[in-house]
Amino acid sequence: MLYLVVSQEKKKNLAPKIKEILKKHNMKGSLSVDNYSSLRLTLQSGSIDFGTDSINEYWYQDNFADNPEALAFLSEVIPAMNNGNHDNSDIMTDYFDVGWYINVNLGKYGKPYVYNA
Repeated sequence: MLYLVVSQEKKKNLAPKIKEILKKHNMKGSLSVDNYSSLRLTLQSGSIDFGTDSINEYWYQDNFADNPEALAFLSEVIPAMNNGNHDNSDIMTDYFDVGWYINVNLGKYGKPYVYNA
């Protein structure tokens, strides 16, 4: 059995780079650990119009190919969230082996993401 672990210490180590990227792109967000298995970035507001209500961390390059601002931001922040992670998964055999999962959320329940034009 595989155990996913993303600790508060790992979050603390990744946070400075992620905060730097948020600041660079004029974004506000918070970083949290969910159930010791996921590192979650909740975007609260910012200067990027994502034009959607969700972000797929695996297909963001395809989904935001027509949105250079969103693509530039996600192309920096997603690798930063995965720094030190591993992915030895083999979808063909239904075998999943990752250090932790990541989630990038636009707002949260009752508090949607605010686009500041």
